[in-house]
Amino acid sequence: MSRIAEIHENRHLALTPPVIGAIPDEMKRETRPYQGIPGIEAGPDGSLYATWYAGGKGEGPDNYVVLSVSRDNGNTWKEIQCVSHEGLVRCYDPTLWFDPQGRLWWFWAQTYSPVIWEIFDGKCGVWCACCEDPTVDMPVWSAPRRIAEGIMMNKPTVAQNGDWLLPTAIWNCSPEYVTDEEKPYTFSSVTISRDNGKTFEFLGKADVPQRSFDEHCIIERKDGSLWMLVRCYYGIGESFSTDGGKTWTPGAPSVLAGPNSRFAIRRLQSGKLVLINHRVPHTLPGELTRKEMRLRTDLTAWLSDDDGKTWYGGLLISNGNDVSYPDLTQDKEGRIRVIYDQQRYTDGSIFQTSITEDDIAAGHLVTPGSYTAALVSALIPKK
Repeated sequence: MSRIAEIHENRHLALTPPVIGAIPDEMKRETRPYQGIPGIEAGPDGSLYATWYAGGKGEGPDNYVVLSVSRDNGNTWKEIQCVSHEGLVRCYDPTLWFDPQGRLWWFWAQTYSPVIWEIFDGKCGVWCACCEDPTVDMPVWSAPRRIAEGIMMNKPTVAQNGDWLLPTAIWNCSPEYVTDEEKPYTFSSVTISRDNGKTFEFLGKADVPQRSFDEHCIIERKDGSLWMLVRCYYGIGESFSTDGGKTWTPGAPSVLAGPNSRFAIRRLQSGKLVLINHRVPHTLPGELTRKEMRLRTDLTAWLSDDDGKTWYGGLLISNGNDVSYPDLTQDKEGRIRVIYDQQRYTDGSIFQTSITEDDIAAGHLVTPGSYTAALVSALIPKK
């Protein structure tokens, strides 16, 4: 049997629900050789929630998703639950999101993965569960359900009309596994919910040339149009929609520089945009050299007052090597919480940062209580 035939014959296994529960001993931090790809959210009560995936020696069938909680402003963290699937199905690429009703959503992807580094079955699937009250010691989640084809790395956007816009995609990393039925979803897509998460459906797609693993974000601009930013081989590409996300302009490179890696962008409570991305020291977002585009260092925060036309500030969050995959949220006090990983294959370090707009604008910490590089979790060295 060919590899493609074997994948297609077994990938239905990833269409079955996983288990959400307490973390068993064999999945606790002491046993892990790998962890990374984090997400973060801040609750109305001040609690912080972080998620990432772990398990195995890298990306493969042993992956599961972890939920960690801090009830003391990020000083200490406790892993409380995980999403896991039996057999050769990996759970990975999670994100957390509080909806306008105050419910916490936990999103992740699933795919059939027979061996390590065989990480894509051509279909995958975005799954979710919802918690009405995450403040309890052991949150209770709705039954896991599959809501879209592909993967979703970043948080939904709530449009002015109340629609939820989810950035979903079947990546183009192994097109030989994608069937004709799935090809319409192999773009930077939008999945929509018009009823506060009761139902979800495919809405539209953008075709951004040289996209890599999509990992796209959707921003609603002040004029009501949508701006999609997409991870590409050259940095960040973009596309625009003026009909709520049904149709999109032909994709093109944006002015935002950076390596072929995940970035984070969100609208703040003030109306400004904040961007977390890599940069080369002493440069503004713009064109980088080919060598510079490969670097995953100098994770930096920028602000924009004009819907992304210009950027200012430049607060260096981390200048370490192999820092990557930022996610961000804003807490009830207005603090911007950023999470990212570092050297996920060796240290498995996950760091959290608490900063303000004033810090970013100044290019250094000026607000009392702001900090960078607070450890959330790290692998335990084996003796």
